[in-house]
Amino acid sequence: MKTIPVNTNPAYAVTIGPGLLRDCGARLKEVLPPCRIAVVTDSTVGPLYLEAVTESLKAAGFPVSAFTFPAGEGSKNFETLSDILEFLATEHLTRSDCLVALGGGVVGDMAGFAAACYLRGIRCVQLPTTLLSAVDSSVGGKTAIDLKAGKNLAGAFLQPAAVLCDTDCLRTLPPEVFAGGAAEAVKTGVLCDESLFALFEGGTLEADPAEVIARCVAYKAGVVERDEKEQGERKLLNLGHTVGHAIEKCSGYAIPHGHAVAAGLAIMARASARLGWMSPEGLRQNDAERICSTLRLTGLPVSTEYAPEALAEAALADKKRSGDAITIVVPKEIGHCELMNIPVSELLFVIGTGWEA
Repeated sequence: MKTIPVNTNPAYAVTIGPGLLRDCGARLKEVLPPCRIAVVTDSTVGPLYLEAVTESLKAAGFPVSAFTFPAGEGSKNFETLSDILEFLATEHLTRSDCLVALGGGVVGDMAGFAAACYLRGIRCVQLPTTLLSAVDSSVGGKTAIDLKAGKNLAGAFLQPAAVLCDTDCLRTLPPEVFAGGAAEAVKTGVLCDESLFALFEGGTLEADPAEVIARCVAYKAGVVERDEKEQGERKLLNLGHTVGHAIEKCSGYAIPHGHAVAAGLAIMARASARLGWMSPEGLRQNDAERICSTLRLTGLPVSTEYAPEALAEAALADKKRSGDAITIVVPKEIGHCELMNIPVSELLFVIGTGWEA
């Protein structure tokens, strides 16, 4: 069992290990006052884990209700948000109560945003069930829904009261879903830790997934502590995401987040190498090709069918845009990236330089 503190305001802990869903009631009793709990999950995760979670919570003395919505990015919208909020009101939850997000990234985003909105803010606990949500989206307090104009454009910052990551859940993940989470872990390796990246370089993850999750969470926790509201350093965590979100939007969100981020990361790595932005060490080690090769071996795409013009247009709504400029994350070498502000008018050129069919 691993526990990683996140020293935001309020502070909380991320606990990683097996059996945590079965023990969630007892563990949450240590961090929550007596309260009512509403569990929000989706139609994929609910049949697998909802009964065990609700039984554990009830055994610990928490009155529990549950709301399930259709699984998938297509549910990450105002309609689902409204349904959750109406459910919380019908259940008469108060500001002293708590919402529990049981699921992957979409569930965490939806439930977290609902918690931030309901009564202008109630507590939220994250129970991530996918590798992607464990290594990335359940930590840091970002919550959001998609708009027609783009991904995650309406949301709020709400740090969870606790994160319990049950590694037993990873056993039920289809290979393509596991690969989507691996994309965020590879991204973290490119950002800060070549030894983490190397765990994936052979195409099969030999390390204990709990160790990978812990290393990703520890890095992100430090970044979030220093820049909770994404005014500077935290923008680095968006490596691959400007193009990745554009790919998701162009596909009508049919392409999963992790796969889109992988393609976005590959495009930015190739662009960095071809534009001379990589460090001498990154160029010497052929890091752009190392990144692309590792993504391929992990079962992830390194290209997209959508033309650079379509991607650049979709990226105009990106959250990292400020006026006529946009902040992009540039890989300098594996283990080190930098932020670069460029005119929006140059984004098409950058994407086109790294794009491959």
